[in-house]
Amino acid sequence: MHNSERWLTNLSWSRGKPITTHERTSMMTVPTLTGRPPAAARRPGLAAQLLRRKPIGQMVSEAENGHGGTKLVRSFGVLQLTMISVGATLGTGILVILGESVPLAGPAIWISFAIAGLAALLSAVSYAEMAGLVPVAGSSYSYTYATMGEGMAWICGWCLVLEYAVSVAAVAVGAGQYVNETLAVFGQVLPDAVSQPPGDGGIMNIPAMVIVVLATILLVRGARESAWINTAIVVVKVAILLFFCAVAFTAFNAGNFEPLLPMGAAGVSAAASTVFFSYIGFDAASTAGEEARNPKRDLPRAIMLSMVIVTTIYVLVAVAAIGARPWGWFDGTEAALVKILEETTGQPWIALVFAVGAVLAIASIVLTVLYGQTRILLSMSRDGLIPRIFGRVSSRTGTPVAGTVIVGVLVALTAGLVPLGDLADATSIGTLFAFALVNVAVIYLRRNRPELKRTFRVPLFPLTPILGALMCAYLMANLGADTWAVFGIWMLVGLAAYFGYGRKNSRVAALGHEEYRELSGPQASTLSTPEPTKADLS
Repeated sequence: MHNSERWLTNLSWSRGKPITTHERTSMMTVPTLTGRPPAAARRPGLAAQLLRRKPIGQMVSEAENGHGGTKLVRSFGVLQLTMISVGATLGTGILVILGESVPLAGPAIWISFAIAGLAALLSAVSYAEMAGLVPVAGSSYSYTYATMGEGMAWICGWCLVLEYAVSVAAVAVGAGQYVNETLAVFGQVLPDAVSQPPGDGGIMNIPAMVIVVLATILLVRGARESAWINTAIVVVKVAILLFFCAVAFTAFNAGNFEPLLPMGAAGVSAAASTVFFSYIGFDAASTAGEEARNPKRDLPRAIMLSMVIVTTIYVLVAVAAIGARPWGWFDGTEAALVKILEETTGQPWIALVFAVGAVLAIASIVLTVLYGQTRILLSMSRDGLIPRIFGRVSSRTGTPVAGTVIVGVLVALTAGLVPLGDLADATSIGTLFAFALVNVAVIYLRRNRPELKRTFRVPLFPLTPILGALMCAYLMANLGADTWAVFGIWMLVGLAAYFGYGRKNSRVAALGHEEYRELSGPQASTLSTPEPTKADLS
């Protein structure tokens, strides 16, 4: 089929009505000096390619009907969705990164958690609106594709790869610390060679790698089974953190909060940028858009409920920890909460119980965040921007098996070889950028698509998404030069991958160029475009 004929065919079924003879004649017989097809049928320029948007209706249609003959299984209710967000969020900062963040802010670390929580909440309400409007697996990647075009969507998706994959690795590194605390109760400690990455005096962090591998195996078996196991672990996690608060408050010393700001406001801001890492995960529920039974209703509820649960527990634990020990004690301290329990009670078995619970808690984070990563990659693969193997869904398990295994192996290697501090800051900057884009997407759709039915609306619009985007930019500005250098290199690699592969294999481009520009109007929200044939994509 000639390219121009293929373009007309695609335009016909994407509009939902046939091309008339007059339209065909006017499009195909316009004389040109070069003899090439008219401009409308030729490949658009670079700017047009980067700005081409994918219709919301097309995204929803692919989610409902599957892609390539298979689709994800809808099995999650609001409880499982909430537990996915809580499981992916609760514990990362409190259990792992206090030793990194308390020296930056001093006793005011709880203020840093509050600032980071506010930034996360401002973005969470934007996620809630977009998740109800575009209930697909792509999360902020898909939201950006529908509003700002393919180029920015790729950048967002690339940031999400950084957010999810690196955060899984960072949390798994923390698990290695708690494994050692557990063994220490019995007078045994893993040597640094097998429990620390090269940058921290070891060769490889084996416990971190093992946890990632086990989570990968569980995800391959099926999403529903993984969700119920995660729910059980989250209940244990919440109980353990509340138990810590109860014990730590028995040793509470108000003098530990004086002076409140030894490092000044700049230290509080710097710590807020670092501990924002602790709130990564609330958006994990939005990646379950294609596996929720009632996504338009349940996704917004799950996102908001998880934020309330997580923020409340974080503030309680931070206050209890600082009240129990002076802030200087945390500098370089690993597994701080376990040591507080052990020193406060003098009972090693209490620390043992908490350490085991902490390992389980971190395992749930690894499980749920790894889950979100595979769903983001599935959406990008479905759009042709990354290889198809990441989008293949097993008809037996209803999960992207090959993509999950590939991601699991890469994340396990990262967890085993890269230090925690570098991972945490790199994760924060990628996440903040993606969150900022979601806030902008809400503003765009409110202004350009007011007729769309929304099951949740951001309050105080447009102030809330504007503040959310500005807060993300502020926190990004407080990250160090080394983190920005890593981010810049990551973006350069991503752009090279897009121009080398993604732009050439984009399914939006394969389906035709002008019809997607035309479908950026009101009809795009309800249009269900048929899947292209192999001939169309050849």
